[in-house]
Amino acid sequence: MLAYQFQTTVENGFIRIPEEYKKKIGNRIKVTVVNDDELEIDWDERFPPMVNTGSWKFNREEANAR
Repeated sequence: MLAYQFQTTVENGFIRIPEEYKKKIGNRIKVTVVNDDELEIDWDERFPPMVNTGSWKFNREEANAR
């Protein structure tokens, strides 16, 4: 399997293959899509807490004294 890398834009759900690759690629391809747009990730949504610590009381001075 050969791999070719190029950048293009999606137009109405279609990925346009540049002319210089059309003859090289053929009809059967495997597509991996990498989005170049930076997305803001909501880490709380992606990694929910395993333990609910909302009711815990924490005193920094007391912890440092130990």
